[in-house]
Amino acid sequence: MSDTSPPTAPTTAIPVVSTRGLSEDMIRAVVDRFYANAREDELVGPVFKAAVPDQRWQAHLDTIVDFWSSVLLGTRRYDGRPLRKHLMLPELQDVQFRRWLALFRQTVEEVCPPDLAAFWVDRSERIGNSFRISVRMHNGDDVTGLRPLEREVLP
Repeated sequence: MSDTSPPTAPTTAIPVVSTRGLSEDMIRAVVDRFYANAREDELVGPVFKAAVPDQRWQAHLDTIVDFWSSVLLGTRRYDGRPLRKHLMLPELQDVQFRRWLALFRQTVEEVCPPDLAAFWVDRSERIGNSFRISVRMHNGDDVTGLRPLEREVLP
């Protein structure tokens, strides 16, 4: 007996995942830890330090918490336009996007249970790759054959 059903196409749908256990405190912990590490990183640190002065750093962190709260918990607290700010960073290249995602993935996996970490990593990679494509288009690059970034493995 053979299966005669047609093959199914791969799905690009966002997986439905329970966010039970995800909280504002967890989002704050991830954001604070990630950005403390990112500011010290040799590749992304200079970008952050140039774009966000020390006196505005805490307000920036609060905005990022609102962003992730809106994305992950649907709170709608964030109503900004983050892409526009990234388009104004001429030094932003694939190498910085790759490192940002690696550092973020590492932080989320340290702070969150595995299912929530996977959920958050998926969202961050989708957003990061979308921003990367937009930045490259803004800079006049041909993005027609651009593939998602390969994951950087941190030591």
